[in-house]
Amino acid sequence: MDFGLTEQEEILRHSAREFLEAECPTSLVRQAEESGEGHARELWRKIAGLGWLGISLPEQFGGTGGSLTDQTVLFEEIGRALTPGPLLTSSVLAAQIVLIAGNDDQKTALIPGVISGEVILTLARGDRLETASRDGGLTLSGDSLFVPYAGLATNIICATRPAIRAWPDTTLVLVDPKAAGVTMTSMESIANYPQFLVDFDDVPLPDDSVLGQTAEGMQALDLAVRRATVAQCAETLGRAQKVLEMVVEYAGHRVAFGRPIGTFQAVQHRCADLRVAVDGGRMLTYQAAWKLDQGLTADDEVSMAKAQAGMLSRLATEAGHSIFAGISFTVEHDMQLYSARAKISEANLGDTEYHLDRLAAQMGS
Repeated sequence: MDFGLTEQEEILRHSAREFLEAECPTSLVRQAEESGEGHARELWRKIAGLGWLGISLPEQFGGTGGSLTDQTVLFEEIGRALTPGPLLTSSVLAAQIVLIAGNDDQKTALIPGVISGEVILTLARGDRLETASRDGGLTLSGDSLFVPYAGLATNIICATRPAIRAWPDTTLVLVDPKAAGVTMTSMESIANYPQFLVDFDDVPLPDDSVLGQTAEGMQALDLAVRRATVAQCAETLGRAQKVLEMVVEYAGHRVAFGRPIGTFQAVQHRCADLRVAVDGGRMLTYQAAWKLDQGLTADDEVSMAKAQAGMLSRLATEAGHSIFAGISFTVEHDMQLYSARAKISEANLGDTEYHLDRLAAQMGS
């Protein structure tokens, strides 16, 4: 069985790394973090120009029509460079919801803008979001926590429940964040990650705001979340691979007790454990991507990849901080940039324990 990348995927990996090493130094990552937006607008414009925001979106809307595996290759490099911005939120998770659930008019109105970078989408979900019929139309009430990049969003996709529990499923609705009744409160987060509490106070929804059919949004939401989870696992792989390279290089020239610390067995074993975890995570992530590309059920593979990515995040954080030692806990050192983002991504789209519980429940059924 050949687990290698195709020639085109290798070209994509090489070109993405070359671009990000030139255009996304850690100084830019720090600027984006300090701004509170978590976003670098000029870099975003260049990324859109390269077609990255539409790499797995259909050509008819201006995308490149690539596979999830192509997107996984790209997101490894995005993670490696700590690329700031709502790439995962807008161009993967939310865009896939529109692509799967939306009608032709909604796709035409939104997807080309996502690909060009002019439209930024985000997702709000939670049991406290409710839709109700009023005066012949729908209104939205409730609130949603931890909505990423809501401050930049041109549209919010809300996964809602009915106020009267007659509908058995989720309804997906598009909301204008500037509409009357919508308020946002920035939430404190590690590394100034931009996330918000968004309140909806009887927000009237236009007739064309429902994505797909009323009470039939769960399948589209689940499919989009699976794809986004694989892309996020790839980000984790990229970060962990970079940490491994950083600690190996440092251990080769950092001298203690008269010799490089890389000659000590404890350091060697930490690096070896991280190498094994990275390679294992890569196998699981690309297996999940391949199965989804083939239209196959991949619930177990996605959960295995995400659980492994969470454990990999912890292992990379431990290895990095233990080998770099005290200086890596200062804000001036790059290691803290990687460990902070590892914590954010492990919690997003289901943490390690959540996905292990899913796997355990499946085995017991």
